[in-house]
Amino acid sequence: MVQIGVVGPCGAGKSTLVRALRERGVAAREIAQEHSGVPAMWQRITRPDRLVYLDVSRETAERRLARELPLAWWAEMTARLAHARAHADLVVETDGLTPEEVAGRVLEFLAAAGETAALP
Repeated sequence: MVQIGVVGPCGAGKSTLVRALRERGVAAREIAQEHSGVPAMWQRITRPDRLVYLDVSRETAERRLARELPLAWWAEMTARLAHARAHADLVVETDGLTPEEVAGRVLEFLAAAGETAALP
């Protein structure tokens, strides 16, 4: 069974994607890398077979979360995510996409890679 890890900034849609993948029988886990100062935490804790990075603009994240995200805080979070983004198997820019479109892109990627990611 393939384990999918999902990382990205706050407001990118990580929990929504993980829920959608699990509903489709995909073993997926949200990794809260954006809250850790340890660059490779995503590798140490989860050890996913495939890493999906969801990206989002600060403006879209602010709209989705209905709160202001200070620029310095956003820059720090982006820096914390740099290692995971650099090692991601798939990067999806979620601005302008519906949750269904994001899930569709990830499922298409997994299918093209020949991955079987069913839950036990």
